[in-house]
Amino acid sequence: MRGIWLTIILAAVMVTLASSAIYLASVQQPKEVAIRRFSLTSSAFRDEEEIPDKYTCEGADISPPLRWEGYPKETISFVLIVEDPDAPSGTFMHWVIYNIPADVNELDEGVPKVERLPFGALQGVNDFNEVGYSGPCPPPGKPHRYVFKMYALDTMLDLEPGASEDDVFKAMSGHILAEATLTGIYSR
Repeated sequence: MRGIWLTIILAAVMVTLASSAIYLASVQQPKEVAIRRFSLTSSAFRDEEEIPDKYTCEGADISPPLRWEGYPKETISFVLIVEDPDAPSGTFMHWVIYNIPADVNELDEGVPKVERLPFGALQGVNDFNEVGYSGPCPPPGKPHRYVFKMYALDTMLDLEPGASEDDVFKAMSGHILAEATLTGIYSR
């Protein structure tokens, strides 16, 4: 008789635990938050069009002019990351600039390749192991895409100048309010 009661109690505990687990899983699912979009443009090239030689290793290798608008009013800072997802060894990072103040909505052509910019933004080290912008320089062959991705954040990042892309992504996790993308094409 004692064994029957023990079996019944054990079964009831298992049913209760299973029900609780199912309930908690359904209630505690992370909510997917839709990232808002804003506009990122360049007077040097249009989205999905060729980047002029001037902004590549075949030219002056200076950063193109960029402008953004339509970002959330609660934005505290911006991050810009430029990557080549078509690089032979995997995604190659050409520029990371962070803590761009919210009152700045454009970057002039030829941003200096220094860690601290006069308007307060900081630049990190790219995959060329250099600070600042290093333009497209793909191997000869098919065109590569260069994705300029701007993030509007609800904070300034607690990072020193010269941070890596990984450090920037970790620091901005959970702080992205909106993003904008501009893609340029280049081949040699």
